[in-house]
Amino acid sequence: MSGHSKWATTKRHKAVIDAKRGKIFSVLAKEITLAARSGGGDPSANVKLRTLLLKARTANMPTDNIDRAVKKGTGELPGVSYEEIIYEGYAPGGVGIIIEVTTDNKNRAVGEVRSAFTKAGGSLATPGALAFNFQRKGQFLISAETTTEDALMEIALDAGADDVINHGDHFEVLCGTTLYDAVAKALEDKGVKPESSEIAFLPNSTTPVTDAETAKKVLRLLEVLDDLDDVKAVHANHEIDESLL
Repeated sequence: MSGHSKWATTKRHKAVIDAKRGKIFSVLAKEITLAARSGGGDPSANVKLRTLLLKARTANMPTDNIDRAVKKGTGELPGVSYEEIIYEGYAPGGVGIIIEVTTDNKNRAVGEVRSAFTKAGGSLATPGALAFNFQRKGQFLISAETTTEDALMEIALDAGADDVINHGDHFEVLCGTTLYDAVAKALEDKGVKPESSEIAFLPNSTTPVTDAETAKKVLRLLEVLDDLDDVKAVHANHEIDESLL
């Protein structure tokens, strides 16, 4: 979704973040296990793992949980085999959605995702049906209360970021996927803590939602999908007016 919509959604979700902490830890644990499996358990030699450990500490994930996830990835502890899958679908109003899933049971995952779309009046799409309308980018959303535009531009652009966008109450930093870890580390080193950071699917164009009832259905579907245990992240191309939010 656009940076503006993503910021509004991020701020609204702050109030319920504690209730979802278990889900957040589960998602991070899977990502850490996959990163350790592919690149080893030493964060100094595994940039992706180092970035995930930073996100885990920022989320106050218990150290024991982090250690177990790393050891499952390196084979020091028994663990399940995860696979990463991307699903695409349409919400009410023609809003396009991309869902990132990390699961040990593909049949369960697709069944839950399909059920969520069906109940919301949407539908799953064939692979690639929506991908052309999104681009993969590193995205950081940072409150304007925590830094200045000049300071942030110096940090981010020196680290290789493509752009720093001023949205008034927050800044949006965008970078190529291969530079995500470098930008994350640069922000960390300077004490800048994003409200949200991820390698996201950003829409090339958005779908306006002007009807309140449709907006409710879209947001409800996004929340249901986000709550599924196997779902890592949900991206959408809706644009909802602040008054409806």
